[in-house]
Amino acid sequence: MVAALTSNERHDALAKLPAWSFDEAKDALYRYAEFADFAEAFGTMARIAIEAEKVGHHPEWLNVYNRLQIWLTTHDAGNKVSARDVDLASTIESFLPEERM
Repeated sequence: MVAALTSNERHDALAKLPAWSFDEAKDALYRYAEFADFAEAFGTMARIAIEAEKVGHHPEWLNVYNRLQIWLTTHDAGNKVSARDVDLASTIESFLPEERM
């Protein structure tokens, strides 16, 4: 079993991932991103999927046209956030555009 992060550990991790937040309802790390169009969003999802498959840790996500929402939680940690989620969020971040306000 994978250890879930404590709330302090999760807070510290999110401080290093400023575009990410904690979704209390899903007990997951959360990221929203917008792209120029569907092709860019889908292409980014494909790149993320390849990296996720390499590490055996997969996001929950929702794509509508140029918008992507991503949630990360670890089933082996009781559906809580673990270091695996933080690591994958860091990897995913390198593929995503900067936040749009």
